[in-house]
Amino acid sequence: MDLSHILLLVVAGLAAGGVNAIAGGGSLITFPGLIATGLPAVDANVTNSVSVFPGYVSSVAGSRADLVGQGGRVRAVLPAAVLGSAAGCALLLATPGRVFEVVVPFLVLAAAGTLAFQERLRGLVGHPRVMSRRRAAVTLQVVVLVGAVYGGYFGAALGVMYVAALALILDEPLKRINALKNVLSAAVGLVTVLVFALFAHVHWGAVAVLAPATVVGGYVGARVARRLPARVLRYVIVTFGTLIGLLLLYRAII
Repeated sequence: MDLSHILLLVVAGLAAGGVNAIAGGGSLITFPGLIATGLPAVDANVTNSVSVFPGYVSSVAGSRADLVGQGGRVRAVLPAAVLGSAAGCALLLATPGRVFEVVVPFLVLAAAGTLAFQERLRGLVGHPRVMSRRRAAVTLQVVVLVGAVYGGYFGAALGVMYVAALALILDEPLKRINALKNVLSAAVGLVTVLVFALFAHVHWGAVAVLAPATVVGGYVGARVARRLPARVLRYVIVTFGTLIGLLLLYRAII
């Protein structure tokens, strides 16, 4: 890498860390950045997954105040997050990705739409307050598992999907849901780091540049997210999700 590539990755890492903490989808910044440095697509995807993990950890640190009282919930869903992300990593390493690349944009756009029309959808599926404890617990496990499979495979906009789905089944303020999303993203990220470090081709030089930048961006972004009103935070997440979905769709059809 030359100096211009290093500067490009530093800027991309700072921006991605902040976006991941606030709304998710930061990989749509770092992944093209890695492609721009000359890495093949699969190597860029693997390297990107390893690089953004420290940013997820710093996002958890920045949102720890909104995790108070959620320890039991976190412990309950972590096994599903680990299992799902391991399955997603296996899919990436063992299968071609063209079909999934075509499906992903629609999943992301659906997630953004789910969050945008959250209250109307609650009228159809029922408000979290009227869900039975068993139904809510099972639904939460399924949501975490499916999201983790996606996160292990590619991960872009994982945060958008998690926030959109969790907001339908948890009777919590959006800031607390966002904090839980940060924990789940970090868990998925840890599994991808371990799997890809052992079985994939990671470009560690690029990781050394990107990772510290995502840490700084993730911590600052989490602090900003805590200060945003719920309505503003929802608009930000929906906007990012829509833009990310359209970008992925554009990449899939060209």
